[in-house]
Amino acid sequence: MLPDVTVPFSLAVLLADFRPCFTVPTFRVFRALVAGMLAATGRRTVCGMLVGAGLSRVWPHDRAHRFFSAAVWSADELGVTLARLAVRLLIPAGAPVTVAVDDTLFHRRGAKVWAASWFHDGSAVDTRQIGYGNNWVLAGIIVTLPCLDRQICLPVMARLVRKDTTSASRLWLAARMVEKLATALPGHTIHTVADAAYAGDELRTLPAPVTWTTRLRKNAALDGGLAQEPAAPVPVGADQPGVGDEVRRWDPEGRFDVRVDQLGGDVLADPVQLAGVG
Repeated sequence: MLPDVTVPFSLAVLLADFRPCFTVPTFRVFRALVAGMLAATGRRTVCGMLVGAGLSRVWPHDRAHRFFSAAVWSADELGVTLARLAVRLLIPAGAPVTVAVDDTLFHRRGAKVWAASWFHDGSAVDTRQIGYGNNWVLAGIIVTLPCLDRQICLPVMARLVRKDTTSASRLWLAARMVEKLATALPGHTIHTVADAAYAGDELRTLPAPVTWTTRLRKNAALDGGLAQEPAAPVPVGADQPGVGDEVRRWDPEGRFDVRVDQLGGDVLADPVQLAGVG
């Protein structure tokens, strides 16, 4: 049997939660790669993790590469286990869980890079802000660590955007991940926050314990809240006095629909101070 990496007891206790996600041989590789990732001082590639674990001259390198290319394990199951562990250790029982959703572009080129294409790249210096590579949608849990005076985001799940498939929709991918987290974390309300790219009809199907906060699109239609129901029945489609000088339309379901770009200047909002890091 090949020698194994020595994992500190405190880390071994945490990694034990992930044991059901793998077979026995694959779990040994997983433990070694995690230890190597934490100890690596250089790039955290597969070979870099083997160096960090002190196994680069002991294990054949293809053993570590097979963990990603051939071993049977589920990234979703791994992410759900990580989410349960983080919530159990870092969030009070029954407290709401805040989940941040966003996407990132992993720059990759080559004929054999699967699902690579042109995507929006907010970090691109080009004025077009596009780049080529793999587009990943990430979901992370916002936690507070005793050693920091600010909150951090712990990524727990990721989905790959694949054009010309159902997975081409980043909102669809994000909603599926949040649904899995809601199922895995019973007793917790899931508060999801995301930018304007994650707004749409897909949010109508979210389970009850999930809320979703995002910036509304300019042409988004709102119902209720901003308008008072009329005292007398109003014919379907009849225009009613709206916010400012605009109009609100009474729809067949008995609600006022208000477009965001029709809101007047008399709509009040509470100022919020944000502190950015990075």
